[in-house]
Amino acid sequence: MLLKVFADKPSLGAAAAEQAATAIRRAIQDKGQARVIAATAASQFEFLNALTAAPNIDWGRVELFHLDEYIGLPITHPGSFRKMLMEQLVQKTGVIRYHLLDGDAPDPAAVVRKVGRQLASAPIDIAFLGIGENGHIAFNDPPADFTTEEPYIIVNLDEACRRQQVGEAWFSDISQVPKQAISMSARQILKAKEILAVVPDKRKAKAVKACFEGEISPMAPASILRRHPNATVYLDKHSASRLGAALQNTLLRDAQVRVSA
Repeated sequence: MLLKVFADKPSLGAAAAEQAATAIRRAIQDKGQARVIAATAASQFEFLNALTAAPNIDWGRVELFHLDEYIGLPITHPGSFRKMLMEQLVQKTGVIRYHLLDGDAPDPAAVVRKVGRQLASAPIDIAFLGIGENGHIAFNDPPADFTTEEPYIIVNLDEACRRQQVGEAWFSDISQVPKQAISMSARQILKAKEILAVVPDKRKAKAVKACFEGEISPMAPASILRRHPNATVYLDKHSASRLGAALQNTLLRDAQVRVSA
C-alpha cells in the first residue's frame, strides 16, 4: 500500500483524479469497459469534481457501483449517498450503467442480494474509498467483519460514525441518523484490482495513524488496505499530521511512502 501526502484538498483531489482517470481509460482500452466503485461523501467532492472534468474518458463504457447507503433514508434526503452519487458523478458524466443501493426499499436484504450478484459478476477495475473518523471503510465500523465473503452486508452503525454525519451537517442531530446501513464488505473491497482512498482533513488524522501505524485489525477497519498489493491512500498535510515523525519526514521529503502489512 502506498501513502501519498499533499498540501491541501484541491491538490490531493487533482492528483487522485489523474490516477483514477488513467485506470479507467486503461480498463476501457484493454477490455472495452471499466467497472468502478465510487465513494460519495464530503471528503470526496474535490476528487470527484476533478475526475468528472478529466478528458478522454468514455463514460458510456463505465459501469458504476457505490459503497454504501443508509437503510430507511429516501433518495431525496441531503445525506443520501444515492443522491450524492447521482449529483456528483452520474449526472455530470452521463454514465448509463449504474447500480443504486435502495436503502429505502421495503426489503433491504433483497437489495443486498440483487446488487451483490451484479457486483460479483465480473472483476472490479478500481474502487474509490474514503476513510471515516472511526477508521471505517464503506460503513464497516469497528469491529469490522474481515471474514465475510458476501459482497454487501447489512450493518449497525456505531455512535462515532453517526456523529460524524451530524458533524458534516447532513443531519441536524444524531436522532435523525439511521442506525443501520447497507455496506460493501471489507473483503469485497479488497477484490478490486486497484484501490484509491481519498482522505483529507484534520478530523481524519487519528484514524489515519491507527490504520497505518498500528496493527491490521477489525478495530481499525481501513488497516486492511495494507493487505492489498495496489492500494494508494491520498492524504493532505492535516490528515497526515499525527503520523510518526519518521514516516512524516519521509512523506514530506518524497511525497510518498510504501506501508507494508
